[in-house]
Amino acid sequence: MAGLRKAKKYDWKDTNLALFGSDLEKNVKKESASMEVAWKGAGQKPGLQVWRIVQFKVTSWPKEDHGKFYSGDSYIILNTYKEEGGDQLLYDVHFWIGRESSQDEYGTAAYKTVELDTFLNDVPVQHREVQGFESDLFKSYFKTITVMKGGAQTGFRHVEPEKYKPRLLHFCGQRRQVEIKEVPLSKDRIKSDDVFILDLGKTIYQWNGSGSNKDERFKAGQFCQQLESERCGRAKADVLEEGSTDPSHEFFQALTDDDEDDSNDEFNAQDGQQELFRLSDASGRMTFTVQKKGSVSKSDFDTSDVFILDAKKSLYVWVGKGTSKAEKRNAMQYAHEYLMKTDHPLISVSCMQEGRESRDFVSALAA
Repeated sequence: MAGLRKAKKYDWKDTNLALFGSDLEKNVKKESASMEVAWKGAGQKPGLQVWRIVQFKVTSWPKEDHGKFYSGDSYIILNTYKEEGGDQLLYDVHFWIGRESSQDEYGTAAYKTVELDTFLNDVPVQHREVQGFESDLFKSYFKTITVMKGGAQTGFRHVEPEKYKPRLLHFCGQRRQVEIKEVPLSKDRIKSDDVFILDLGKTIYQWNGSGSNKDERFKAGQFCQQLESERCGRAKADVLEEGSTDPSHEFFQALTDDDEDDSNDEFNAQDGQQELFRLSDASGRMTFTVQKKGSVSKSDFDTSDVFILDAKKSLYVWVGKGTSKAEKRNAMQYAHEYLMKTDHPLISVSCMQEGRESRDFVSALAA
């Protein structure tokens, strides 16, 4: 398949993310054959592993680029760990969807995440992450999350300054949670509370807003040093302070583009009340029904079925030990289809087996 077409922002939310039984699944199976080469060595020792989806194929993402993502791509992230005092390897496997990722890419990432879960004997907790709505667990893996426009073919490194397309980077957050995001080259984006880097190729400007914090400034300084190093001295960085930078400065003159609305406010839940749903085929057909609204506790779950807990900031799919194969196979698809009908379709989703519940899930339950 030559040249994947990039979807418009969030177009994917109206599709069937699972895509099982579709032509995509057949293509993926054909490409992966009986064993996915990418999974060789996956989950054999504690640590983080990242893969990017490239035309139905799972390709390793370099360790030095962990935490760096392109909005036009989809990724799979595997965190392998042991609990304190324990010997068993445990896993969290996430697929991350860029907001301009194509349907083929994010569909393959979803399918391959299930495949990796199977490869690791159904031990992992599965998670869906959407750009801008990442879970706290996902964010905890990286010192910094950097999201750039375009696809990975754009390249993070080895770019000739003379051929570089100008970009504006926004640094926002504190401590380990400073996030870096490429934003439109627009004056309207510049805010006093944060730090911005204007990368012009040979010249790099770090603009410190008067209200920015030390963590944002420090992270931006590190980023500038890294760019200088990667360009072998052919680029020079300069630090600008808001109070002493004239509007006629090159920094502002380069910001000539119109702004774009990338606010996530329209996708936040307006009603914070928890809702619990049961997925069951006990009647001879698959049913998806409301089990409870309001505070939810562990006693509300039944080992014989799948339960979906909408905590409004995150959604949890709980698979009971007595769940049928059909219920388990359809769990994530029903969760996705449910979310697509809500006012918060892009929140993170976690799917776990009974007895292997995540800490976030336990925290969401009433005592």
